[in-house]
Amino acid sequence: MKNRACALIGLLGLVCLDLSAGTLDLTTCSLAGSSGYGTIEAQCGILLRPENPAQADGRQVELKVAVVKALSPKPRPDAITIINGGPGGSSIEMFADMAGAFTRMRRERDIVLIDQRGTGESNRLECPDLDEAAQGYGEAEIAESTRACLRALNADPAFYTTSVAVQDLEAMRVALGYEQLNVYGVSYGTRVALHYLRQYPSSVRTLVIDGVVPPTLSLGPDVALNAQATLDSIFERCAEDPGCHSAFPDLSGDFDQLARELKASPISIEVAHPNTGKIERLDLNYGHLAVTIRLLAYAPETSALIPIIITEASRRNFVPVASQAINVITQLSGSLAYGMHNAVVCTEDTPFYSHSMDWDALEQTYLGAEQVKVLQGICEVWPAGVIDPGMKDPVISDHPVLILSGEFDPITPPRYGEQVRQTLPNSLHIVVPGQGHGVIARGCVPGLASDFIDAASVADLDAGCVERLGSSPFFVDLLGPPP
Repeated sequence: MKNRACALIGLLGLVCLDLSAGTLDLTTCSLAGSSGYGTIEAQCGILLRPENPAQADGRQVELKVAVVKALSPKPRPDAITIINGGPGGSSIEMFADMAGAFTRMRRERDIVLIDQRGTGESNRLECPDLDEAAQGYGEAEIAESTRACLRALNADPAFYTTSVAVQDLEAMRVALGYEQLNVYGVSYGTRVALHYLRQYPSSVRTLVIDGVVPPTLSLGPDVALNAQATLDSIFERCAEDPGCHSAFPDLSGDFDQLARELKASPISIEVAHPNTGKIERLDLNYGHLAVTIRLLAYAPETSALIPIIITEASRRNFVPVASQAINVITQLSGSLAYGMHNAVVCTEDTPFYSHSMDWDALEQTYLGAEQVKVLQGICEVWPAGVIDPGMKDPVISDHPVLILSGEFDPITPPRYGEQVRQTLPNSLHIVVPGQGHGVIARGCVPGLASDFIDAASVADLDAGCVERLGSSPFFVDLLGPPP
């Protein structure tokens, strides 16, 4: 008799996975990061999966799988897997970008990676006209761009959600023959990791979740509120820092002045592209400023640039903010598969928005309510997909879980990690001082995560070393921080 595991998958009914030990043909390959630079030696293969899990003989999708072998000649039977965020980011590219953070974990364990369906090289779902720039569109443009994207997709987006992705992750584990997985997820990847624990608890040895998205949270409305809280904290920290306050005595006022000017009329500027050096023209508008500030706030090194960028622009030097805006636009256009993003958000988030949403509070933030309205406009057209019963409930488990948060995370603040911890009694929540979104590569955190995975316990984990970390000093002029 075949070893099978079955689960009730929403409207699909009872869906079963064949869990007989399988194999996956792998060949030597190199993994490149998001920039296309840097290579990691690995073994790669294609995992064929039914697009619709209820139709095993139906249309198949090819999912990119990579195995980075352990440094030990006798690796442990439990591997490490890494899940990127977004939704829409490639897990394989993320690992290649951040491989150094996982070097110690790799001493005795293979690292196994799968590009979640709809991302990377796993039938990537592109929507080039529905990225962050869509916030400048009207309702009719959003609806038409959404319909155009759906017509162009070589996929049924109903089957590119978290509920189906965790089945793919389990199928990869079985095909590669690992007893269990140690799962690391960041941002939206924490939703996938937690749902995998919920659906396949016996397949999980440990869980590390970094920048946590609680299962009960609907992504969207809180983005602007959290971003505003982070920007306010930057203004407050600058005011409390003698050097920063001396250089920028009215940072909040400068920002308000700049916002009014760019909302009234865009500024046309020619600037060298920060990566290529090629001169480009940008009609700098308030949307560019807002999304640039939002993305710079993700990390302490780039947060340190925010005061000088705001002040220089308020003094009519728009080159720094324009350069950063072009850099942000370039990164956004290539980093996320917005078709997959929409498949997730329109199934797992927008249908759960509160009818009593505080629109006035959103309008008071520097991002405003437009992002939420854009998502709602897209999802009015986008078809809802597969979602497991109870997916929006808290995950209750006694598995060992390490929860990581950055003190100044602008999108998944530490309170989210604390919320998830309440139903995970065998967990430890570490808040890393001065840091932003995603802290796995910061200071001693890689070592802590490695120690946790080795021991499969939080009992003796001493996290005191993170107290040596902190915010980066603010740039007080274009040359950098004060000496």
